[in-house]
Amino acid sequence: MKKFEEVKSLLTALEADADKFYNKGNSAAGTRIRKGMQDLKNLAQAIRLEVQDTKNKA
Repeated sequence: MKKFEEVKSLLTALEADADKFYNKGNSAAGTRIRKGMQDLKNLAQAIRLEVQDTKNKA
């Protein structure tokens, strides 16, 4: 459950950069969004593996 909370907090943190990129044209914010989305992808994969492992142990 800890990793799921990390996903939520990461997404919340990216919200400000998304506003800066899409509404204000800040290209540096776009770079931060891309990095954050890659982190989100890796975290989601870790959660998937953890869920699968827990399911297989049951």
